[in-house]
Amino acid sequence: MAPLCLDKEHITIDEVVEVARENVPVQVSPQGEARVARAWDLISHWVREKRVIYGITTGFGALSDVTISTDNIAQLQKNILLSHAAGVGEPFPIETVRGIMALRVRDLSLGHAACRADVLHQLVALLNNGVSPIIPEKGSVGASGDLAPAAHMGLVLIGRGEAYYKGRRVTGAKALEEIGLPPLRLEAGEGLAMINGTQVMTAIGVLAVHDAIRLSKVADIACAMSLEVLMGSQSEFDPLIHQVRPHPGQLTTAENMLRLTKGSEIIASHKGCSRVQDAYTLRCSPQIHGASKDAVAHAEQVIEIEINSTTTNPLVFAEIEDIRHGGNFHGQPVAMAADYLGMGLAELGSVSERRTERMVNPHLSHLPAFLIRDGGLNSGYMIAQYTAAALVSENKVLAHPACVDSIPTSANKEDHVSMGTIAIRQTREIMSNVEIVVAIELLCAAQAYDLITKDHPMKAGRGTRVAYDTIRKRVPYLENDREIHADIDKVVSLIRSGKLVKSVEAAVGTINA
Repeated sequence: MAPLCLDKEHITIDEVVEVARENVPVQVSPQGEARVARAWDLISHWVREKRVIYGITTGFGALSDVTISTDNIAQLQKNILLSHAAGVGEPFPIETVRGIMALRVRDLSLGHAACRADVLHQLVALLNNGVSPIIPEKGSVGASGDLAPAAHMGLVLIGRGEAYYKGRRVTGAKALEEIGLPPLRLEAGEGLAMINGTQVMTAIGVLAVHDAIRLSKVADIACAMSLEVLMGSQSEFDPLIHQVRPHPGQLTTAENMLRLTKGSEIIASHKGCSRVQDAYTLRCSPQIHGASKDAVAHAEQVIEIEINSTTTNPLVFAEIEDIRHGGNFHGQPVAMAADYLGMGLAELGSVSERRTERMVNPHLSHLPAFLIRDGGLNSGYMIAQYTAAALVSENKVLAHPACVDSIPTSANKEDHVSMGTIAIRQTREIMSNVEIVVAIELLCAAQAYDLITKDHPMKAGRGTRVAYDTIRKRVPYLENDREIHADIDKVVSLIRSGKLVKSVEAAVGTINA
């Protein structure tokens, strides 16, 4: 497996996901190491000159007016990791931690931070040897960087803290010993360089955006299946309608729906019926799904910029042999994009649940109550809809924007913070809920197909037929009540593995997100 060069001109979301989830090895090029060395030479020179540089020859935050003696510079950098490692809560998943480390290497390798190549080598070695620092999820306010969680990562480099290695939870010292590395002795600015940046919120964002793109496609597949079994029309996807309101996501969804339902004998069977228009959850699906797609696209753009940026402070500019103090560590761009993404995903779940309700409610469809033949004795998908409703309601709480809140920190020196890490953690939870809600819609639509075609054999559309077959390979028709949660889990697995989308795309071509 070829390693990913993390300091190349441009890295992509998909490449970071491969490092995080597929354990693709990483490296830094000689050019990247040369940039780091040049910046370090300048830092070393300025330290000898006793130049006042934030976090290198001064304290941190509100203590930045305290000058640190040369004798204490190394201790200062160790202390920042010890004191800032104040995170709490459950550990981040290993894939998230790997993403954090990869992005930190990326940032440092651009040559604007105070660190030696040794720091990069240590992080690269952890990644390539499968050492994952244990980083608590909670404690970042998303400004001055993701300080608390990043400090927990940094602890392992100096032989402190804890890590997962080969399925075991071990001390940082033990993890380093296992892979044959000594603890790193930090020098001027290196503790600060490890923690001052947006890599935690951005790593979560990378994975969230990647999964949101897939979920957007699945939502269109589910909607297309529901459209058929609810005897909906393709007329609302006519390009003429969408060309006069050309939002990108709207145009894309309408085109997806036409391709997914192309050749549907079920839709053709009721052509010319008395119904003039479908309910909004079907007729307005391009507008609703499309707006969510636009939210995903915006978040993708923001995250793509962020993973190719330097978000540390202070910033070394070797080309002019000078340093600048700024605020690139402030997570507001990511925070706002994360909240927008969360709202977009929540809406995909909201409209999905309403389509499920239409399928299980005999007053809103021609289908048996709760999609079961022997209703009364059997409850069918009655409670599956309850579950979807509960998750949609939970998402309404989670979708409250985190970025509009701010609590000043560091004795009001840091008087506006982004809460970006909270925002993207909420979005991750919203997405998990929506994946389940859409899985329930897919289950109900597959059940409805069987109920419709049992007495009147008809083919589904080109794409929806493949989606139905893929689901039925995992989940059989519901003849009598059984434990529904197992069926839901199987379809959620189909969504998260990407198998459902891949199967459908093999039949209809790429589904545009």
